[in-house]
Amino acid sequence: MPKEPIIGLSEAEGSGESLLGHVMIVGKMCVAHLGLTSGYRMVVDEGPKGGQFVYRIHLPILGGHQLGWPPG
Repeated sequence: MPKEPIIGLSEAEGSGESLLGHVMIVGKMCVAHLGLTSGYRMVVDEGPKGGQFVYRIHLPILGGHQLGWPPG
């Protein structure tokens, strides 16, 4: 989780572009480390109704089993 104070995606500005890209690249590295070769999902929760309970930008990774659609 980055230490820069981006509360959520709706708060991000152009200056956060490199941080947001970095978070996705680190997520990809985590996926490789976890061996999720047959698929995964990266999620950005936004606001209380979007399921956000950590109020700092982060990118949870879901995988290891069949993911359905629509989520939730």
